[in-house]
Order: sequence, then C-alpha cells, then structure tokens
Amino acid sequence: MSDWLEHSVQVEVAVPIDLVWSLWSDLEQMPHWMQWIESVHVLEEKPELSRWKLATGSLEFSWLSRIVKLVPHQIIQWESVDGLPNRGAVRFYDRHGSSIVKLTVSYAIPGVLGKLMDNLFLGRAVESTIQADLERFREYALKVKSPEKVLANIADCY
Repeated sequence: MSDWLEHSVQVEVAVPIDLVWSLWSDLEQMPHWMQWIESVHVLEEKPELSRWKLATGSLEFSWLSRIVKLVPHQIIQWESVDGLPNRGAVRFYDRHGSSIVKLTVSYAIPGVLGKLMDNLFLGRAVESTIQADLERFREYALKVKSPEKVLANIADCY
C-alpha cells in the first residue's frame, strides 16, 4: 500500500497569461525549467499522452502521463497511467499583465517509508526543487518575453 505525498508551490510571473499558457501547454519545453525532468515526449498518435523521464543523481524514473483536464489559460491536470505513480495540476491566474502559476504535484511511495521520508528529506527536497523550478520558469518566461518586446518596439517605429 502506498501513501500519496502532495506539494504545492506558486510564483508570480511578470508576463501575460497568454505567454505563460503557451510555455506550459508545450510539455516538451518543461526540461528548460524543471531541474529533475530530463525529457518529455508527447505521443503523436495520442497527444493527451506524454512520456516523461526524471533523472537526479543516480536515480532515474519514467512514466506515461495522461492529461485529464485542460482548460486554456486556467488548468492543466494530469495523472500517470504507468511507471512512477504521480498526479497533479498547474493552475494559472491572470493578473492583467502578470500571471500566477500554481503547481501541485502528488506522488506515491510505500506506506511507512512515505511517512518517514515526508518528515525528513524527501518532502522538503521535492518542495524546494519544485519551488526552484517555478523560479526558473519565471526567469525563462521573462527571457522569452524580451525578444517579443524588442520586436514590438521595432514594429512601432515603422
């Protein structure tokens, strides 16, 4: 029997919701800002499914994930259908010129081990890692936004 551990973190990003949404909804971009995610491949024949690979140190996990809820500019919710048991959601909040991104991740680990690990290393490590991932996302989104701003300023000159 497994226990599910859950972590939620959020960050405000000074970019419009359209850009935040376009970056997160392109799952294959995730390794740009998610430290432990080595690769994401969306299946061509079934785009609601994606193959994920997580690698940290000597540990490596993979899983097949299914999008179970997708509401543009609001939520992407998933669950694993094989491999590493996990589920979660990314929620988006429009702040008219900036956006809030809230990431909730749940994962299963064996019963007694789960309680022990959550109170010690694993829970804190996962939460600090996904918070750092969101901080990296903020930096990534700001870099992506900058070229658009430069192009818009150039276009305004003509």
